Amino acid sequence: MEQIKLSVIVPIYNLEKYIENTVNSICNQTYKNLEIIIVNDGSRDKSEEIIGELAKKDSRIQVINKNNEGVTKARITGIEAATGEWIGFVDGDDYVEPEMFEHLIINAIKNEADISHCGYQMVFPDRVDYYYNSGKKCVFDNYKGIKELLTGRIIEPGLCNKIYKRDIVKQFVNSKIMDLSIKNNEDLLMNYYLFKKAKKSIYEDFCPYHYIVRKGSAATATLNENKVRDPRRVLEILIHETEGKIELQKILKERLIAQLVNVATLSVCNENRWIIPYKKSAKESLRKMLHEILKENYSKKQKIQSVWVSIWPWSYSLVHWIYAKVTGIDKKYDVVDNMVESTRG
Repeated sequence: MEQIKLSVIVPIYNLEKYIENTVNSICNQTYKNLEIIIVNDGSRDKSEEIIGELAKKDSRIQVINKNNEGVTKARITGIEAATGEWIGFVDGDDYVEPEMFEHLIINAIKNEADISHCGYQMVFPDRVDYYYNSGKKCVFDNYKGIKELLTGRIIEPGLCNKIYKRDIVKQFVNSKIMDLSIKNNEDLLMNYYLFKKAKKSIYEDFCPYHYIVRKGSAATATLNENKVRDPRRVLEILIHETEGKIELQKILKERLIAQLVNVATLSVCNENRWIIPYKKSAKESLRKMLHEILKENYSKKQKIQSVWVSIWPWSYSLVHWIYAKVTGIDKKYDVVDNMVESTRG
């Protein structure tokens, strides 16, 4: 029986050191009926030259060169060009194990699902963190899939360990609902819109997707305005989108409270004084929510945090800083420069 075509979209920006390894890992999949669409989002290094050479070696590779407009627009450009019945994504500095897409396709067809996804591993220079590799399988209906996505307990918010039926992805693109100005946490928002259209999803907890944590990757990037502003914007959009759905609203408001606490207690120095208005806004929002937080069924921890940060944010920051130093939690995503290069060999 002829294999169903899968389109794999790879957005890249200045990834000359990593893109060949990424593309080779896709080309070497046991599932062969692939269309590999590399979207070069205005790279200024040798990425365009490298992907051009890769395309000459494998007829399944299609290259799209465009002006820099951000990863979401690059992905949408790839979606518009895709002809496969299924669509998947791989970031241009990660790689996938040979059986990943075959496994996801088989699960999707067997379970008549609209989305098929798996776990992943975060690969550091000195360790690997698995999420979660238990081997379990879960089938979710529409509501349960959305709920698990928003809690983040099982469904990781990224796009790259999933494949989606073409119809729901094309519907999403045609709706033009995505805010392209959002540069951080855009995966969660896009996934919400896609899971909202999915009648059923299947998750298998194995970890063939390798998310490489390197200096400059999303996990280690220096704090910037997008990282401070966008997570709150995404949560507020989702709260609006789920209006009337009490359980989902509660999940999202808990995440919003945590985000407001984080921003309200950020440290300020001469180099990042742009943070001050965001800190002030977060503190004011916490104060406005305080009555609801204390009255409703939020955790004791969040109630204490909200009151504490609303009144004495500086003291909360100090205690949190001491805790982070003692436990080492502030070093979780640290990457040493001279170790980074070894992750891609």
